[in-house]
Parts: sequence; structure tokens; C-alpha cells
Amino acid sequence: MNEQAKQYWNNYWNENPAPGNVSAWAFGVDEDELADLVIKGIKTATCSAYDEYVAGNEALPEEGEYSIILDSKEEPVAIIRTFKVTIMPMNEVPESFAWKEGEGDRSYRYWWEAHERFFRMAMKEMGKDFTEDMPVVCEEFELVDVRDK
Repeated sequence: MNEQAKQYWNNYWNENPAPGNVSAWAFGVDEDELADLVIKGIKTATCSAYDEYVAGNEALPEEGEYSIILDSKEEPVAIIRTFKVTIMPMNEVPESFAWKEGEGDRSYRYWWEAHERFFRMAMKEMGKDFTEDMPVVCEEFELVDVRDK
């Protein structure tokens, strides 16, 4: 976590004890656009390839965990709290989840095409093949705070 994110986190909690489960990250594609959708309350979910967590030896997101959303300049723009994490085959992700991701026209078709492109590239970089039933980590979150600029 960079210094700006730490400062934002500490300022948000002020004198109150801050939870210890926080990370800072930017979305994998169109960082600014997706962060803006979060700030506007349109994007309330995101998903990633399960295999990326395994390959990076990273912990899976957890319910109750906080995240500081960064923009393309790695500046903090918002705080979210994850309230639901589900691992499922990509081809079983429901239309309601695609809507919560808030991207494009919010249709399932848009969601599938955008995520298939992204996951094909990500899997190829890991030396793996994309499959329609590959496991994905689906997170639902609530917006906690928007940083004043």
C-alpha cells in the first residue's frame, strides 16, 4: 500500500481504531473508468480468475475485508467493503452479477465478452488455456467512502 493510500485510510478512521484487513488496488482494465463507476454507485461487484490468485500466491478476498480503490495514477479514490465472495465456474455467473459489475450496457452478453477477452489474455500469460467453466472469484461490495480531492 502506498503512502497516499495509508494516509487516506488513517484519515478516514480518524481517532477510531481502523480494521486491520485492508488492501489497496486498482482494477485490471480501465482503472479510472471502473473506479468512477464505483464512486457513482453503479459498480458494486467485480470478479477475477481464481488461477491468478493461485499463480500469484495471493490470499483470496474475504467477506468484511476493506479495499482502497486506486486510480491509474495509483492515487486512492474510494474505500469499499466486501460483503460477499463466491467462487464459481465462469459459465455459471448469473446475469444479476453481470448487472452489479456495472460495465458497458450492463448486459450479460457485454459482461461475458469483456471478461472472456480479459481472461483469455490473463490465462495465456500464465501459460494456461481459457475455458468457459474456469473458476472465477466473484466479489460484491459496498461503497464506504469517496475521497475528497
